[in-house]
Amino acid sequence: MLDFIQSLSDGVLFGATYALIGIGFTLVFGVMHKLNLSYAAASVGGAYCGLLVLKVFAGAPPLAVFFCAFLAGGLLGYIVYLACFHFIPISNPLATLMATVGMLLLVDEVIVHQTDGMPLNYPALFDDVMLRAGEFTLRGDLLMVFVVSILCMAGLLALLYRTRLGLATRAVSQQAVAAQLCGIRVGQVNAMTFVITGLLGGIAGAMIGASVGTLSPLLTTPLTIKGLIVTVIGGLGSIPGAIVAGLLVGGFESVLQQYRGVTERDLYVMLLLFVFLVFRPGGLFAPKEGRD
Repeated sequence: MLDFIQSLSDGVLFGATYALIGIGFTLVFGVMHKLNLSYAAASVGGAYCGLLVLKVFAGAPPLAVFFCAFLAGGLLGYIVYLACFHFIPISNPLATLMATVGMLLLVDEVIVHQTDGMPLNYPALFDDVMLRAGEFTLRGDLLMVFVVSILCMAGLLALLYRTRLGLATRAVSQQAVAAQLCGIRVGQVNAMTFVITGLLGGIAGAMIGASVGTLSPLLTTPLTIKGLIVTVIGGLGSIPGAIVAGLLVGGFESVLQQYRGVTERDLYVMLLLFVFLVFRPGGLFAPKEGRD
C-alpha cells in the first residue's frame, strides 16, 4: 500500500506538466477548432532554448533558464501560428493539420541536429529536498513542478475569466463571425492564443526537464501523444477537464510503472484512452452547448 501511495503521489505531482500540455492543445482547439500537433515539440524546443542561458552565461541560476524557456515557448507559439495557421484558409482544416505535423518534424530535427541526438542535463530547484512522513517521501523538485504548474493554471483561468482578452477569446471560441461583428479582431485573438499556450508549453517543457534532470530529443513524440490523450480524456475544449485528466494520467502511468514496468506503462495509458472513447467519448468534462 505504501508503494502504491508513493507512486500515485509522485505521478500526480508530475502529471501537472501533462495538464499544462493538455491545456495548450485544448485552448487552441477551443478557440480555432483545430489541432496544433506541433505544440509539444515547440514546448520541448522552448525548454532547450532555456539552456542557451547556461551556454552564454556560465553559472546562471536555474530561474534564468526557466524564464528563458518561458519566453522562448511564447515566441515559438507565435511562429507556429504564422507558419501553420495565419496564411492558410480557415475552410481547409486538413492543410493546417498537415502543416503542424511538418512543424513538429522540423522542430524535432532541429533539436536532434543541435544536440547530436544526445540528452542534456537540465537544472532543477529543490532537488536535494525530501519531505518525509515515516517511510512516505515527497520530492522537493516534484513539489516545485506541481506548484509552478498550478500557479500557471490559475493565472490562465484568471486571464480567461477576468480580463478583456479572456472575454474576447471565449467569444471567438463560441462564434468567430459574431465576435468579429462586435469589433473583436479574430486574427489578433488567435495569435495571442498561440502566444499564451506557447508560454505555458515553454514552462511545461522546463518543468519536465527539471523534474527528470535531463532533456532528451526523444520527448517530443511521447509528449504529443500524452497531450492528445489528456485532451480527449478531459473533454475537447474543456480546460478544467485537461487539468483533471493530466493529473489522472500522471498518477495512472506512475502506478503502472511501479507494478508493470516502464515497458508496459504507455500500453496501459493507451488502453485507458480507449476505455474513455468507448464508455465516455465526450471526456470527463464535455463542454456544454450554448452561450457562456
